[in-house]
Amino acid sequence: MYLTKNRITDIKSINPSTFIFQFYSPEIASTSLPGQFINIKIDETSVPLLRRPFSVYNIVDNEVEVVFAVSGIGTKKLSQKKIGEYLDVIGPLGKPFNINEKETISILIAGGLGVAPLPLLTKMLDQKEKSIRTFLGGKTKEHLITTNLKNLDVATDDGSFGYSGNVVDLLHRYLSNSDCSTIKIYGCGPTPMLKALSIITDKFKIPCEVSLETYMACGFGICQGCAVEMNLNNKKYSLTCKDGPVFNLNEIIL
Repeated sequence: MYLTKNRITDIKSINPSTFIFQFYSPEIASTSLPGQFINIKIDETSVPLLRRPFSVYNIVDNEVEVVFAVSGIGTKKLSQKKIGEYLDVIGPLGKPFNINEKETISILIAGGLGVAPLPLLTKMLDQKEKSIRTFLGGKTKEHLITTNLKNLDVATDDGSFGYSGNVVDLLHRYLSNSDCSTIKIYGCGPTPMLKALSIITDKFKIPCEVSLETYMACGFGICQGCAVEMNLNNKKYSLTCKDGPVFNLNEIIL
């Protein structure tokens, strides 16, 4: 884990409210694993008071990318920063995805900005020569972020691109006609999507890890504000920032 100040080197606008920031940080770039996150201090004022967590979206040489949508005062201020300005960053934080060496087919599924941890995961799975299939859902075509992903199956709520409907339903159609014995699923998205995903992974007996989209105030497990209920006999709760954000889907209660 590092505390660094990093120069913003590139800013891409996906749509009017969604951005990809790239910043120079050899320390974080060389140590980040898929599923981990960073905490960014927005500015030197007290509004917002706390840092904001962002999944490590991608690594490009010595540079780190994060993707975010403007949803409040913190992300609004962040979106107004310019190339050449500096970000105060702590990371990498949290526990990453665990790649199963026995899996031959890796299925990645995301809803909305749940796509954030998938490009780095795709890169690592590719290095391990896994067969990758990606299912991506969004409200509309404009809300989809498809860069740095492989073998895409897309669903949109309004039918503006790909399958018209829910991305979990699209995945269910695929699994219904597949040999699921060597598949592992990796997911990230809103809680309703993960609940639906847990039903079909249980139905097809497929191992699944998910990255939770939970607000994490401190990032270290000090504030105890990101508890998730566990489906384990020996543990009632875990902390998303410290014990996650990646969990086995069958071990958590959503």
